[in-house]
Amino acid sequence: MILSGAKDRHNFTVLFLSSLMVISLGSCHFGSNEPYKNWEMYGGGNEKIQYSALTQIDTSNVKNLAVAWTYHTNDAEPGSQIEVNPVISDGVLFGVSPRLKLFASNPSTGKIKWIFDPFAEGPVINKKKRGINICRGVAVYKDEKAGQLIFYTAGASLYCVSGQSGKLVTDFGNNGSIDLHRDLDRNTEDIYITSTSPGIIYKDLIIIGTAVAEDATAAPGHIRAYDVHTGKLRWIFHTIPFPGEDGYDSWDDKEAYKHTGGTNAWAGFCLDEKKGIVFAPTGSSTDDWYGGKRLGNNLFANCVLAIDAATGKRIWHFQTVHHDVWDRDLPAAPVLVTVTKDGQKIEAVVQVTKSGFIFLLDRLTGKPVYPVEERAVPVISDLTGERLSPTQPFPTFFEPYVRQLLNENDLNRNLPDSSYQDIRQKLAGYTTGNLFNPPSKHPVLIFPGMQGGAEWGGPAYDPATGLLYINANEIPRVLTMIDAKEDSVTGNQTNGEAGKIIFSNTCAACHGTDRKGGGDFPSLIDISRRYDESSFKNLVTTGRRRMPAFSQLTESEKTALSAYVLNSKQLSAQQFVKENKIKDPYHKIPYVSATNRPSKFESKEGYPAVAPPWGTLTAINLNTGKTVWKTPLGDYPELKAKGLHTGTENFGGPVVTAGGLLFIAATKDEKFRAFNKRTGELLWETDLPAAGFATPAIYEIDGKQYVVIACGGGKLKAKSGDAYVAYALPGK
Repeated sequence: MILSGAKDRHNFTVLFLSSLMVISLGSCHFGSNEPYKNWEMYGGGNEKIQYSALTQIDTSNVKNLAVAWTYHTNDAEPGSQIEVNPVISDGVLFGVSPRLKLFASNPSTGKIKWIFDPFAEGPVINKKKRGINICRGVAVYKDEKAGQLIFYTAGASLYCVSGQSGKLVTDFGNNGSIDLHRDLDRNTEDIYITSTSPGIIYKDLIIIGTAVAEDATAAPGHIRAYDVHTGKLRWIFHTIPFPGEDGYDSWDDKEAYKHTGGTNAWAGFCLDEKKGIVFAPTGSSTDDWYGGKRLGNNLFANCVLAIDAATGKRIWHFQTVHHDVWDRDLPAAPVLVTVTKDGQKIEAVVQVTKSGFIFLLDRLTGKPVYPVEERAVPVISDLTGERLSPTQPFPTFFEPYVRQLLNENDLNRNLPDSSYQDIRQKLAGYTTGNLFNPPSKHPVLIFPGMQGGAEWGGPAYDPATGLLYINANEIPRVLTMIDAKEDSVTGNQTNGEAGKIIFSNTCAACHGTDRKGGGDFPSLIDISRRYDESSFKNLVTTGRRRMPAFSQLTESEKTALSAYVLNSKQLSAQQFVKENKIKDPYHKIPYVSATNRPSKFESKEGYPAVAPPWGTLTAINLNTGKTVWKTPLGDYPELKAKGLHTGTENFGGPVVTAGGLLFIAATKDEKFRAFNKRTGELLWETDLPAAGFATPAIYEIDGKQYVVIACGGGKLKAKSGDAYVAYALPGK
C-alpha cells in the first residue's frame, strides 16, 4: 500500500514506522520501539535520514554533555581508521575495531560482551583474502528463531555472526562466510573486492554492494542479494548490463560486460520497505580518468537505481553523470523524504553528489520533481580514443551547496605574498572554467574535487522541518594525464630493475615516482622497517584499507616489487624470472594520471589554494530549495588563533534530532560539535581522543539518551585512534 498526502506530522511519522525493523520482537526495556528512537540500522533507519526523535538532550542543556563511557579497542596502528556508525539493537551496541574485530557491548557502560576476530586462525579463513579494508558499519537481522544475525565484511568475506554468542553462524555460506569474489558471473578470483558500507536487510535477504579497485583491471560492481539463513544467492543485478538487459545498448563495446569494472554501489543503500524498493547509488566505471575503452553513456554507472528488493529487477534509474571521467561516483546512499510541491505531498528520493548538485526524484518513477536540464559541455579531448558526452544533467531547483568553479578571484589571499604568487602562477597554467572540462595532458583543475562536495557520510534529513543537512568539502585537485609507460619487463633484468618498472606501472600513481607519497597516500621510503619480503607480498596480495589488492601480479612480479620497494640488496641482485601469465589486452590503457590520484592544489604551507571555507555544513529547505544557513565546519588551530574560521576537509556524516540539534564530528581538528539545527549556531564543542571520521549514533537506554562517536583518526594526516566515546547528560 502506498501512503501519501499525509495531513499532519503524526501521519508523516506513521508512514515510516514499519521501515525501522524487519520483524518486531515487542517492547524491550533497553530502548523504545517508537520511530527513530533507536539506532538499529546503519544511518539510523532504512530511509538513511540520520535522524533521532529523542528530545532529552536539547538546545538548552546540550552544553552540559559529559563523557558517559569510553571503550578502547586497543588495536590501532599508524594509518588505521574507524569509520563505523555503530548500531544498537535489543540493548546491545555493535561496532567494529580498526583491525575489523566485531564487538558487542553494553550501550550504557561500554562494557564488552564479546569480540569476534575474523582473522583468527580457523577453517573459514582464506589467508589470501585477509586484507584490512575500511568498514563503516554492520547490518542486523532479527527473528524469533535465529535471534540477531550480524552481517559485516572483513577482507573479501561477508560474515554472519550470532548477536548472542559472537560466534560464526556456520549454516550461512561456507561455515559462516561468503567469498565476495564469487557469484559475479565473471572470473574475479584474483581481483580486489571488499565492501566498505554495510548491506541492507529486506525480509530474509541481505543486499550488498562492493568496493573495487579504480583502475582498468577492476572487478564489476554488480549488486547481490543473499539468503540471510543459508547464504544462497537469491538475485544479482548487473550494473554493467549483459546482452538483452536494460542499459546494454549504452555501451558501444558490446563485450564491455566481460572486461569493464567498477559501476559499484560502494556507498550503501536505502530502502522503502513498504514498497519493496531498494535504492542504490553507483560509482563510475573504470578506468576512472580515461574512457576510450568504454565509449557510450555507461549505464548503470553514476546512477540512482531503484530495484525490486525481492527480485533484483530494475524499476527505474536516473544517471547523474554521463560517461564519467572525473571520478564523480555517487558518494552516499540516497535519502527517502516527503516534500511539498504546489500544495501536494510527494514521496521522493534525494541524492547528493561530489560536485555539489542535489537531485530530487519521484520515488516511484525516478522522474525529477523539478526540471533537470541537459546542458552542453566541452567535448574536445586530446586523449586518443576518448569520446565524451555532449551534454550533462544540471538540476535547476537547488543552488549548488559548494563552489564549482575556481578563478583567480577565488584564490587564498591569507597566504604570504610569495605563496600567493606561486598558486596564482600555477592556476594560470591550468584548464579551468567548466565543471566538465575533459581530462587532458594539459593540467585540468577539478573542483570541488574528487572527495566532495558531499562524501560518504551522507546528509541528515529532519522530517519535522523539511531541512536537509549536508557537510561538504571544497578542495581543488589537479589532473594531468600522461602516456602510459610500456611494460618493458622482459626477464633480462634483475629483480630490482624489473621491480622499478612494475612500481611505475602499478604504484606510482598513488605513491609517486619517488615513493614519497603525498596527500592521503603514505611515503614508502624506509618501509623496510615495518615489512619484510613475506609481509610486503601479503600486503600487495590482500590490500589494506584504501589500498586495493594487486593479487593479479605474479609471484615473480611481487618478488621484484619487494626488491625495489624494500631496497633489498639480496633480492635486487637476483635475476628476475618472468612468468607467462596471460593478461586481458582490454585492460591496457594508453593514459594514466601523472600524480597521485590527482594531487591537491595547495600552497607551499600545505593549505588549500582556494579561499576558505574548505569544509562546510549547510541546511537546505527541500520544499523551497533555499539555503537556510551555512557555516564553515572545522578549524586549523594555528589559523583560528589568527581569527580565521576556515573549515577543514571532513569525512563522516551529521545526525539531526527532534531536540533541535545537529551533531557532527568529521573534521581533522579532533572536535565533536552540536549546532542549533534551525540557525546553525554552535552550541557545544568538545575534544575527542582522535578525529571522529564517522557518523554518530543516538539512542536511549533506560530513559537516558546517549550520543556515541567512533574516534579512529588516520585520515588527512590525523593520528590514529581506537576509541568509541559516548556522551550523556549528567545525573539523568
